[in-house]
Amino acid sequence: MAADFRQLLVHLDPTRASGRRLAAACELARSLQASLTALYAATPGFAELPYAPAIGGPGMSASLVELDDRRRQQARKVFEETLRASGADVQWAQTSQVPITDAFAQQALFADLLVLGQRNPADEDAAAVPADFVESVLLACGRPALVVPHIGAPATIGSTVAIAWKETPEAARAVTAALPFLRKARRVHVLSWGEQPQPVVGGQALDLAKYLETHGIAFTWDRAGAERQQVGELLLSRAFDLGADLLVMGCYGHSRAREWILGGASRTILQSMTLPVLMTH
Repeated sequence: MAADFRQLLVHLDPTRASGRRLAAACELARSLQASLTALYAATPGFAELPYAPAIGGPGMSASLVELDDRRRQQARKVFEETLRASGADVQWAQTSQVPITDAFAQQALFADLLVLGQRNPADEDAAAVPADFVESVLLACGRPALVVPHIGAPATIGSTVAIAWKETPEAARAVTAALPFLRKARRVHVLSWGEQPQPVVGGQALDLAKYLETHGIAFTWDRAGAERQQVGELLLSRAFDLGADLLVMGCYGHSRAREWILGGASRTILQSMTLPVLMTH
C-alpha cells in the first residue's frame, strides 16, 4: 500500500516564481495534513563566476558575497510573507553547498514528496539554480516531485488528473506516487498513445485498469493513435482540453557523467508546462 504524503520538501531560490511555489506547497501541505520544510538552495556567486574573484580581487569577492546575501534575504522575506498570508507552519532550512543539487537531493531522501519549480530563463536570478536542477534531483534521490509552473499553480491541485501512461517502470512509479491525489480526485483520465501491449501471461493478467480499480479509483481511458514525436505537446494540449489541474507522468532520460539527457516528452513538458506535473524517474 502506498504511503501518504506526511513530509513535504519545497525548494526555495531567489527567483520570482519561488514565492508562488511556496504558496502552492503551503496549500498542498494543508490539504494533505503534511509537514512542510522549505529548503533555500541557490548557487553562490563565486560558483557562478568561478574566475571572477581572481580577476577582480577583494572587491569582486565582496560584491559576490553581497549578491548572495541579497538573494537569501529576499527569499527569507518572501518566505515570511507567504507564511503570514497562508497561516501555514513551515520550517526554514538553507544550504550553500556546491553543487546545490547534491545538498537538496540528500535532504530529499527524507521527504515523501518534493515541490520543485519550472525554470524561467527570463528571470534575472535564474542562474542561481542549475538548468537541469529538477531532473538531476529526480535522478539522484528517487523521490516523486510535484513540479510547479513558474507562472504558479491553480487554486486546487488534483481535482482533475491526467495520467500519461506507457508500460514503463517510470510511469508505473509515477502512478503509485500519485495515489494520494488520485484517491481524492473528482475525475481521472488516462492518456495513452500507440497499440496496447499484448498480455505476457495467461489467465487473469495484471494491468493498469485492475491496479486503479483495486485502489478504488474510477477513471476514463483516452486512447489516441500511434505515438508521435511531439507527444509532449499533445499531452499538454489534451490536459488543457480536459481541464486537468495535475499531470502525472514518468520522467524519462539518462545521465552521462553529471549531464542529464532528457527524453523528448520530458524535455517538452518541463519547458512548456502550464499545469503542475507529478514526476518520478
